[in-house]
Amino acid sequence: MEYNKLVGDLVARALKMGADAAEAYLETSRNLSVQVQDGELETIEEAATAGVGIRVIVGGCMGFSHCNDLSDESLESTIRMAIRFARLTSPDENNVLPGNSESREIDGLFDPAIAEVSIEKKIELARELEKLAMSDPRITKSYGSGWNEGERAVYIANSNGVKKHYKSGSCGLGVSVVAEKGEQKNTGGEGCYRRFFSDLLPLEVIAGKASKQAWELLDPKMIPTQRASVIFDADVAGSLLGGVIAALNGERVSQGASFLKDSMGQPIASALLTMVDDGTREKGLGSEPFDAEGVPTQKRVLIENGVLKGFIYNTIAARRAGVSSTGNATRQGFSSLPGIGTHGILVEPGNWTPDDLVKETGKGLLLKEITGYGIDPVSGNFSGGASGFWIDNGKIIHPVKGVTVAGSAHDILKAIDMMGNDIDLNRGFASPSFRVKEMQIGGA
Repeated sequence: MEYNKLVGDLVARALKMGADAAEAYLETSRNLSVQVQDGELETIEEAATAGVGIRVIVGGCMGFSHCNDLSDESLESTIRMAIRFARLTSPDENNVLPGNSESREIDGLFDPAIAEVSIEKKIELARELEKLAMSDPRITKSYGSGWNEGERAVYIANSNGVKKHYKSGSCGLGVSVVAEKGEQKNTGGEGCYRRFFSDLLPLEVIAGKASKQAWELLDPKMIPTQRASVIFDADVAGSLLGGVIAALNGERVSQGASFLKDSMGQPIASALLTMVDDGTREKGLGSEPFDAEGVPTQKRVLIENGVLKGFIYNTIAARRAGVSSTGNATRQGFSSLPGIGTHGILVEPGNWTPDDLVKETGKGLLLKEITGYGIDPVSGNFSGGASGFWIDNGKIIHPVKGVTVAGSAHDILKAIDMMGNDIDLNRGFASPSFRVKEMQIGGA
């Protein structure tokens, strides 16, 4: 079936059936999952789906319906249902679809070599990864290892002239293991996901990090409640900064449900913090030529040297705010309406190595794990359970578990006084380690 032609035909059909404006969003996907435990193959699952979502506007009222049956009868019914739903809703002058604008091509989104690797090879990779992680004598148990891959194609058209498509894919490996000592038990896990098969890290590197995460926090000691420096390891930086991204959601801002709603153009963080959303980076896991409404993606500075520079919008949220879409519409597949999200967050690295951050800290906590919800995007409050290492006089002394870290986003962000250089650009949320000069740490 020629999907690019189909979405255009669906838009034309919706207009003929009574819609004032219409959009067709079609997505096909294929996913493969392999799970191994204790060297034995547990499961192999492969699934392929295709479906279309129809969004229409009738008299300023919006309706949406979707189906995964692409027969002519089902598609006709889906359009009728969308129009019917629209006539049941209230009109809103902000219900608009984006106009057409040219999207740039982005390299490195699809690797045909992934599908060409045999299933036997993929199973063997998962087995070998688990074997390597278990080869560390401090590891006592495996929770399993796995291979995952996926590919999808998106086709979108609307009555304002948008008609676009692209194809993307990715693959990855992950493993989870347990280290035990007496009554103690600790889990460690690590994964590596890339657009291209040839870019996957060596199995030894993935396995080594998973094993180390499991045993390095054994024999923890409790610390007293106090205020001290806190170093956010690169692996957990997103747990703090993710709440900032949620607060930059333009819909939240318009609703007054963001602690940053009145902060545009103002310093909200240390001058060391620059945060970019880049949907155009080659091989980026979140990169795509256009967003879930067909608006071209961008490389946008959200925070520059601590100053808030931009919120993120889809078309309707932008219309409510009197601005243009920033190309940040996202969907959870063909069955959902557009929401708002980022494509690839990058925190600009500094000049300090992770070792430097520790050496320059007289007393503090190196965070390796955080539980909880991070920064609340409405209030700006932050708290979470924490594990890591206690630092005294620039040296790691012992592991720490069972403590909490807390504070307000404004205080924490402005207290960032050292920015690391250990950034992994292959993460969806790429941040280096950084140090907050002082935070409240709840202990014994």
